[in-house]
Amino acid sequence: MRVTEILRTAIEAVNKNKVRSLLTMLGIIIGVAAVIIMVGISAGTEATIAEQITSLGSNLVYVSSSFTMGGVSGMRGGGSSGGLVFEDATAISEEVNGVAGVVVEQTSSQTVKYEDVVVDEVTIMGTTADFPSVRDMEIAAGRYYTDEDVDRETKVAVVGATLAESLFGDADPIGQTVIVGTTRLAIIGVFEQKGLVGTTDYDSRIYTPISVVWNYFSNQEFARVMGDSVRMIYVEVANPEELDSIITQISLLLAKRHDVTLDDADFSITTQDDIITTQESTTEAFRTLLGWVAGVSLVVGGIGIMNIMLVSVTERTREIGIRQTVGATPSDIRWQFLTESILLSITGGLLGILAGFSGAALFEHFVGMRTVILPESIILSFAAATLVGIFFGYYPASKASQLDPIDALRHE
Repeated sequence: MRVTEILRTAIEAVNKNKVRSLLTMLGIIIGVAAVIIMVGISAGTEATIAEQITSLGSNLVYVSSSFTMGGVSGMRGGGSSGGLVFEDATAISEEVNGVAGVVVEQTSSQTVKYEDVVVDEVTIMGTTADFPSVRDMEIAAGRYYTDEDVDRETKVAVVGATLAESLFGDADPIGQTVIVGTTRLAIIGVFEQKGLVGTTDYDSRIYTPISVVWNYFSNQEFARVMGDSVRMIYVEVANPEELDSIITQISLLLAKRHDVTLDDADFSITTQDDIITTQESTTEAFRTLLGWVAGVSLVVGGIGIMNIMLVSVTERTREIGIRQTVGATPSDIRWQFLTESILLSITGGLLGILAGFSGAALFEHFVGMRTVILPESIILSFAAATLVGIFFGYYPASKASQLDPIDALRHE
């Protein structure tokens, strides 16, 4: 039989029982759609996390304080291996070539009052003068505080856009005074709206010199023990191509300042790329797991195809006998039924792709989670559907080709 005749016969057989054919393809449709949707959700989550990490600032190096056997690093008078202190940030800014900005952060939670308006549990972020540059935040009105304000412990603050609206409404915040805890701070600037980054709302915070937070908003007993220790120093690199050189400079500088070797360093250094790579490896493993789980539906669909094709062989035994008597070879019979199986799986795969796109769009719209359709998930799932059709269709097709023509003609 010619290829066109085999294909025509297969299409006629599939169209003859449309409902049964559709139900047979349902497992393939669900399997392909599930693979596309699951992988899309995982890829969307991965892209969202990467964007959130990048939105915290570009070309960042994270220098974090390590823990020692004696407790948290960074205590004054804690020996040569004392962890990170505020002066380390200053040294990095002044002595490391290629650094665009250095930021240290210290947070507190306080009640903020302005006239009759009271906002509870506001995050007070103590930072340094390079914060807007390092964190990619823009000043909408007024100005940000300077290094001189940090050194002099000037009681000034910059507010996030949402908190500014909550406290001042339509009034101009610049020049106003708010009471944070029991301390008065003068508002000198307002940030542009940044939105949520992960679970952090940068627009509902007050930003003030870190020296002010240490002296007015930190637990005094804790501050006396900890001194000016810091847990993290954020370093913005001016030229990404010099990243490795800058990391080396920072490592050698801090090792010298702390009188430690690099092997026994009381600090660690990571980059945004390191964090993104780590989370990508995690989500990739999760995505692979989801893909395999969804792929089980394809196997179930394949079993459905084999079951229906076996039923079809039984129902069409007399037809097979007639074809054999007019010259059809076992190979022709095998290809006829195998083509029907492949046609069912390919059609189911195409419908599954459409269902996958639609399902991903609906999931993003109603659930609110971002989905990213990966081309490889489409290719992989469609190829798998085709292979399922070949694998599970071969046995019924082979069984049909082995029927004895005389017995087939006698079948009722």
